[in-house]
Amino acid sequence: MSSNIDSFHQQLQARKEYVDGCLQKYLKQQEAYPKLIHEAMTYAVFNGGKRLRPIMVLEGARIAGGQKESVVPVACAIELIHSYSLVHDDLPSMDDDDFRRGKPTCHKVFGEAIAILAGDALLTAAFELMTKNACIEGIEPRVLLEVIGEIARAVGSRGMIGGQVIDLESEGKKIDYNTLRTLHTLKTGELFQVSLRAGALLNNIDDKGLKALTDYSYHFGLAFQITDDILDIQGNEELTGKPVGSDERNLKNTYPSLLGLDKSYKMAAESVNACLDSLALFGEEANFLRSLASYLLHRSG
Repeated sequence: MSSNIDSFHQQLQARKEYVDGCLQKYLKQQEAYPKLIHEAMTYAVFNGGKRLRPIMVLEGARIAGGQKESVVPVACAIELIHSYSLVHDDLPSMDDDDFRRGKPTCHKVFGEAIAILAGDALLTAAFELMTKNACIEGIEPRVLLEVIGEIARAVGSRGMIGGQVIDLESEGKKIDYNTLRTLHTLKTGELFQVSLRAGALLNNIDDKGLKALTDYSYHFGLAFQITDDILDIQGNEELTGKPVGSDERNLKNTYPSLLGLDKSYKMAAESVNACLDSLALFGEEANFLRSLASYLLHRSG
């Protein structure tokens, strides 16, 4: 069993290093005047993230029969969007966090004004970068436009931003389960879902395969959020990079606060099983996604 876990971690690390290399190449091209904003953008992106979302883009492409190189611009763009969202989440007017993954947050290093602008610049750069996917052989411009539209919706007022608004409105209040699930489906789940779909769509997956991956990513987003909430109570601070119990101190609505730890564990396991069931259509090409879902139940950071 331990050898399987070790093998998965090696695969995950190799994918992360590949994405990091691609991001470094792109951000190096952005080293222009004014220097400060580009330093802040690079700092925000290279903050110790696991790169799960761009990895999902690459896996979507692979499962659809394509090469990972076919979707690198979109994969990197999605990570820029994710990084921007974290910069803004950490601001004093939002979650007011001084550290992320053990490092000072962007606004603590560069000041609040530059952090806001760095987030804005990352979001804008993401859509510029996505257009570069049109230059890759085999990518249909019509499909790329469809994917860009899906990404825009997933991170806008009907997706990630909408979830953040519900989160802010819910602070200090007791909300019901349906509101909590909607909050996290929008704030966290939508970006996972569009990531896996994007890679598959750009490589012309059929409708049945796309539905299977959509179902997987929905349940993955739910399992990820539940286990993230559990880690805030029981996680290793050195690995999570934030103080244990910060959600409770900030009066955040979480799955454990609403349902208790035992039921939250059960829901996470059920969501992981749903992930695995959704991949029944695929063979060995989906083994990494199977391991990725199972990993959520054992992660410590």
